[in-house]
Amino acid sequence: MKVSKFGGSSVASAEQLVKVGAIINDDSKRKFIVVSAPGKRFKGDEKITDLLIQLGESYISNQPFDNVLDKILTRFSGIINELNISNSVLDDINQTIQSILSKQITDERKMDALKSVGEDSSAKILSQYLKSLNLNASYLNPKDAGIIVSNEPGRAQILPQSFEKLYALRERNEILVIPGFFGYTEDEQLVTFSRGGSDITGSIVAAGVKADLYENFTDVDSVYSVNPQIVQDPIEITSLTYREMRELSYAGFSVFHDEALIPAFKENIPVCIKNTNNPTSLGTMIVASKKHDKKCVVGIASAAGFCSLYVSKYLMNREVGFGRKLLQILEDEDISFEHAPSGIDDMSVIIRESQLTAEKENSILKRVKEELNADMVTFHRNLAMIMIVGEGIMSTIGIAQKATTAITEADVNIEMINQGSSEVSIMFGIRAEGINRAIQSLYTAFFE
Repeated sequence: MKVSKFGGSSVASAEQLVKVGAIINDDSKRKFIVVSAPGKRFKGDEKITDLLIQLGESYISNQPFDNVLDKILTRFSGIINELNISNSVLDDINQTIQSILSKQITDERKMDALKSVGEDSSAKILSQYLKSLNLNASYLNPKDAGIIVSNEPGRAQILPQSFEKLYALRERNEILVIPGFFGYTEDEQLVTFSRGGSDITGSIVAAGVKADLYENFTDVDSVYSVNPQIVQDPIEITSLTYREMRELSYAGFSVFHDEALIPAFKENIPVCIKNTNNPTSLGTMIVASKKHDKKCVVGIASAAGFCSLYVSKYLMNREVGFGRKLLQILEDEDISFEHAPSGIDDMSVIIRESQLTAEKENSILKRVKEELNADMVTFHRNLAMIMIVGEGIMSTIGIAQKATTAITEADVNIEMINQGSSEVSIMFGIRAEGINRAIQSLYTAFFE
């Protein structure tokens, strides 16, 4: 039994949904289907989720929103008409949006509800299309599926009792089409996962029904060893472990949401990444473990948009609780941290720049200076992180030396290194402007 998840590019248009229908029809083991919201059809196009966010922001700020609503409904109308299914689906979508806008709920919950419309509508459209192909298919709302989540709008976490409810779905005979990205709290409030959370839903469903395989259909034949926008025609990765994929996802690989594999990983369910446009391709298998080889490194990932909070204080290492107090200040400002390399007199905390407003930056600088009596407190912006990833990386001699040499040869200065915190990766912090040069040099060193 398979759980198959189709991403935004796979459901972006009627043409793509016809391919999805053929893939589902081709294999009777594909019993559970999870879908994203329609993504971009072409470069410069708009994702439905982005349009729904625009709609919500306009409504909440009392700005005109009819134009955005028309765009959303026109997009869905085009898909529905081309698939030749009933216009009652479009009426349902419109009524859902109008109901959300008129509901007396907080702005935060209104935004969550609006963002969920993309996935919900995809599921309704696909289930109707599958029925038109004479397949026994049904739309299944996450509430009815049993996807119960924590009450954290925009960043929900799955609750343990969900899995027993999901397992009961095995008894149903039809193909079940489930919208990704959102669930319901114990008191039946709609809450979304973080952006890209349809991958999380797919993994949760696979874990819940104890699937034999979780397929994640996207628009690439496999996972590449490096971003193909930086290196031309990079080699494909045929097999990865969960830990390797998690590190690659966190560090900028866009194939998977970085939290997506956790439920599948816990249930030891293999995952296969496949291409909707080329479904016969083998894809990339993600498994619990594999044999180490001498090459060790399977991928190089990168992500920009980081900054570093640098704190210096003489004899910091002797001050009990200094790190805790520093991180508490960040917690008070609702900021999470990524890495925290330190020395005897100084400490750096790496955070994502998107979390840091000017007000928060000033507040943090002031509090660290006053409350911790720091000698120096500064923020360094425009940082990028590069991850060298592979099982056995810690026990393979010469990996760090080869990486540092490659980065140096690219005329890029290494701002920080973090190797001890992971058994499958080495992290390098550099200035963002050098990221392409560094990646190209590293690829040459490890793969050519």
